[in-house]
Amino acid sequence: MNKIFYFAAVALVVSLAVAGPLPAQDSEFLMEVGTVAPPGSPWADQLKRFKKDVQARTNGRVKVKLRLGRGNERSLARRVQMGSMQSFAGSVGGMSSIVREVNVIESPYLFADFASADKALDDPAVTEQMKKILAKRGLIFGIWSENGYRSYFSRRPIRKPSDMKGIRFRSQESMVHVETYQAYQASPVPIDVANTLMSLQTGVVDGFDNTALFAMAGTWYQGLKEGERNLFLSRHCYQPALLVYSKKWFNSLPKDIQEVLTSVPYELTVWGRGQVRKIEPVLLKNLARYGYEIYEPTADELAPFKAAQQKVPDLVAKEMGPAGQALLKELRRAM
Repeated sequence: MNKIFYFAAVALVVSLAVAGPLPAQDSEFLMEVGTVAPPGSPWADQLKRFKKDVQARTNGRVKVKLRLGRGNERSLARRVQMGSMQSFAGSVGGMSSIVREVNVIESPYLFADFASADKALDDPAVTEQMKKILAKRGLIFGIWSENGYRSYFSRRPIRKPSDMKGIRFRSQESMVHVETYQAYQASPVPIDVANTLMSLQTGVVDGFDNTALFAMAGTWYQGLKEGERNLFLSRHCYQPALLVYSKKWFNSLPKDIQEVLTSVPYELTVWGRGQVRKIEPVLLKNLARYGYEIYEPTADELAPFKAAQQKVPDLVAKEMGPAGQALLKELRRAM
């Protein structure tokens, strides 16, 4: 979930729960965590618990400062890559400008459901390939999280692909999102997270795609006027999130602290995903109360949407070069 995301926070609830605190030392290490997750959001609350846990288990040697509600994932990711910030928690799409290969992960209808997404991303070969791709761009893999499945919010109802023709949609600043819109002959307008709500309110764009979670947390749902609030549950893009560290900073740390930051129990990933998934039905009910007409398409109704996107994953992978093509191949193999 852009943006988003937003959601490494969700997977880091009791984060890094490996045994016992490290021995006390005089040295201190600052870890700033940049994220678009707004204060008061579930992700911000989870990052606060992450902060408390890391500081406790390193016996205060690592000081975590949360930089919540920062408006541009691309800028945050770039800062971490360059070493002026130590960590970034956000969407895969948000770091796609500096790690181009990850575009393929957000290809439309690549993952049939949550189970296939989990199976692919948790595959050891896929994770190892991601670590190598990130390391080449100055980033260290921390943990998978998720934004969830994105769907279309728009001023007018959507029931078939032709309904999207010409609609100006806010697009995440990522090649794969632009290509997805263009496959429907929609008009994508790349806009960062901070400027999306205003762009909706002023009519610069007529819709957007995201999860119900981010639409509510970011208050984007307010950008469409009452009587023009439509949500088509296309679930076209599964968007994972990541917590990554600056390689430059990470390499300066003692080995025992490095181990704490990279040895995250898999159970925490499972828990984090579960929290995101459980909350969606509640959020959909809230959106309906705010006047959204929510449409759940049948498998037959979704079929032409999927057909229009069949070529996009390979098109994006080819544009990303050999590493992008190899990543797409590994994802498909793992599923």
